[in-house]
Amino acid sequence: MLKMPDVFLLFCLVGVTNALYKQWIPDTNYENKTNWDKGVVPCGNDKVQFSVQRKVSVYVETTHSVQEMRLPVGGEFILNSGAGFYVGGGQEPGCGAGGTHQFKDSESSQWFNPALWQAATTLDDLQNGHFLFSVHEESVPCQYDDVVFKARSSFRVDTTSSKPSIPVQTVSVLGKTFSSRSEFSQYLSSGSGRLQFHGSSTVSVGNSGCADPSGCDCGNSVSHERICGSVTCSPLTCKKPLRPVGHCCDVCGAIVTIHYTIGFNLQTYRQRLQHLFLVQPSYKSIQLGMSKVFKSQRFMGIIPFGASAEIQIVLLDGKTGPQAGMVAESLARDILKDVHSQGSHLGIAGAEFQASSGSSNSDDLGSSTEMVVGIVFGLLILLTLVAILVVLVRKRVIHMPQISMPSMPSMPSLSSLKKNSDIGELGGPLDHGFDNPMFDKPTTLPALPSLYGTEVNGSISLTQSGVHFVNPVYDENETDFNA
Repeated sequence: MLKMPDVFLLFCLVGVTNALYKQWIPDTNYENKTNWDKGVVPCGNDKVQFSVQRKVSVYVETTHSVQEMRLPVGGEFILNSGAGFYVGGGQEPGCGAGGTHQFKDSESSQWFNPALWQAATTLDDLQNGHFLFSVHEESVPCQYDDVVFKARSSFRVDTTSSKPSIPVQTVSVLGKTFSSRSEFSQYLSSGSGRLQFHGSSTVSVGNSGCADPSGCDCGNSVSHERICGSVTCSPLTCKKPLRPVGHCCDVCGAIVTIHYTIGFNLQTYRQRLQHLFLVQPSYKSIQLGMSKVFKSQRFMGIIPFGASAEIQIVLLDGKTGPQAGMVAESLARDILKDVHSQGSHLGIAGAEFQASSGSSNSDDLGSSTEMVVGIVFGLLILLTLVAILVVLVRKRVIHMPQISMPSMPSMPSLSSLKKNSDIGELGGPLDHGFDNPMFDKPTTLPALPSLYGTEVNGSISLTQSGVHFVNPVYDENETDFNA
């Protein structure tokens, strides 16, 4: 069982392997026939001419005979052991009648031209020609990559960009690897460094490697326009061309999106796909590019709330016509089958793909990821708003309106019902009839006792049926038939 320090060391080593080696393709070697205007290396019967005003660093591998040589004002020859020049004493056999050969201009070689770089996972793959395919942004050295200029070679590269510096992890020049920023700065200020690197931006080394096993962002998205400015897109024949993230052109093929979890390792999964699928004869022509990308997320498809990291796998088969992208689509379906059966062991939560034929598919886990993320972020936003509102109310920044509840009328007690003379036997209000200002209220009676005498107090009687006025002229015990 591994101890904790061993586990940490293993984690760091795995993270470092995610960096790639990016090798510069052009050179300014004397023996490279593509550097001469006539497409051949000058021989003893020829005259050699370099542009007078051009600055160039030329690497010479062996000894050469020339009739004449015109050198530039600013330039250098880097001579390999035993290499040099001499003037031929006569006609060299097999050299022809002789002529003037012009060394080509190398000022147009741009650092951010993706066609001028090759990528590999190891130095051995780089030397053996086992190159990786990448989207245009990642074809140019990323901030975590190791940059390699061939050991027995010289070059001239224009580093002009919108940034003051171009960060990378290391740079190898003439077989020497620079990882110290101060040491490489000294080389850039030397005669060879000024001839090999020119432009407004400075290449800086010493950037830390990628420590995330799932991969790291390349960092070249800020230079997307400059990178795509040197790319020429080819016409396509597929039904629905696709545009991968970080690529400058539409492609015919398929794009697989991997939703990963803890335990996913980008380099390990890249090797799995190579050994499991790309070794098959039907898939040997496939170009596979894999990288971590960030896609913007929108809540309910409308409100942006951030970006999510995904693994993008770009598959190209190089086919043309009606068959363009069909082989790539077949491989995409096989990758999804492998994810469905082994994804939980690889740290993969789900996957989905799009094909240039218009087809697409996703497994259950992958299709529900966006919905789950949207719900989680929606709840977080709601809870955040509630918390902010509570804090503002407590700090009296916001005053909540006072809401008064209507008071409920108190229920009368049984004793009060019995004492209320205005309540009739059936529970309704007692009918008093019309108001008589003379007799309804005692206060309205005249205060003169001589008018009514002592009979006034007995002239009004209260009964259960109401209030009655007693007429003193008539006796209640008398009837109409009594005299």
